[in-house]
Amino acid sequence: MNTIETNNPTPQTLQNKSLLLNAKGISHNFDYPLFDNIDLALHKSETIAIIGASGCGKSTLLNILSSLLIPNHGEVFYENTNICTLSQKKLLELRRNIFGIIFQAHYLFRGFSATENLQIAEFLSGNTIDKDLLKRLKIDHILHQGIGELSGGQQQRLSIARILTKKPKIIFADEPTGNLDKTTAKEVMDVLFEYVAYEKAGMILVTHEEDLAFLCDKVYKINDLKLERVK
Repeated sequence: MNTIETNNPTPQTLQNKSLLLNAKGISHNFDYPLFDNIDLALHKSETIAIIGASGCGKSTLLNILSSLLIPNHGEVFYENTNICTLSQKKLLELRRNIFGIIFQAHYLFRGFSATENLQIAEFLSGNTIDKDLLKRLKIDHILHQGIGELSGGQQQRLSIARILTKKPKIIFADEPTGNLDKTTAKEVMDVLFEYVAYEKAGMILVTHEEDLAFLCDKVYKINDLKLERVK
């Protein structure tokens, strides 16, 4: 009897096709070891939170995953490209077109208005500003104000709007709700989750707020130099 071959993909094949970011054997230290031999995979439409005690290396790991820091050991792949080996020019293109990095510091242009800060992202990405997004983030009424006139929370939401205007494939968020009250923080996280789902993007979130972390699909904790999955 002849065997009939099919082209139906296996679950493993489908998972590989959806893989966005894959970190293998990541180790790093400064004057002391932070973490050792960490593996982490991020797929399309997936959100991951990383928690842990202060000083355990959460932000450092995020910097490695987002191409801002080269690990002492290990590799990080975006799709099939090892980003640890890319030239500075290629890294800048990756950060401009593919990665969206939300910092604890906002890095807004202080001599510009809120609108002008958004227009820079609009110009660089070729995408138009989503006015509904600005309403969801409750910053549609502050667009003509200077950055120095905005509260810390308004600056944080403007920074997030600027990042989402780029339509990144992966969002790297370092304490994105640190300047927000709990209600506003939940609203902002809802915007980020909806973006990931709609755009089939991915997000890696670093936070000390465990209630927000556990809203993500997966939660990992850095503990004793290792990355342990807790959800």
